[in-house]
Amino acid sequence: MDNSRDLNMDCIVAEIKAQYDDIASRSRAEAESWYRSKCEEMKATVIRHGETLRRTKEEINELNRMIQRLTAEVENAKCQNSKLEAAVTQSEQQGEAALSDARCKLAELEAALQKAKQDMACLVREYQEVMNSKLGLDIEIATYRQLLEGEEQ
Repeated sequence: MDNSRDLNMDCIVAEIKAQYDDIASRSRAEAESWYRSKCEEMKATVIRHGETLRRTKEEINELNRMIQRLTAEVENAKCQNSKLEAAVTQSEQQGEAALSDARCKLAELEAALQKAKQDMACLVREYQEVMNSKLGLDIEIATYRQLLEGEEQ
């Protein structure tokens, strides 16, 4: 009896071992399949991320070039602005100097005009006095002429 039981146990153990080997084999196959699919997914993800990384690096490089170009343009604009501000300041100073000179010349001309008017008024008075004297002399000459003509006759 013991023998039959041993035989039975050996069969049971062999059957369980076969089932275990089958389960282990299927599990191993499933694990390998899962591992392969995960590896393929990871490869695809790496490729996708690598492409995204490459595009991002290109965008960063392009943005850096754009930043450099815009920075240069800003610096150029600042320099040009400084030059224009200096030119405006210089023009304002020159304009103020020219205006000041013009005002001085205007004052001089107005003073000269006023003096010329005064001189003219003096000359007109003198002319009137001379003309009055001439008129008096003309009358006196005419009177003497009449007297002389009267004596001759």
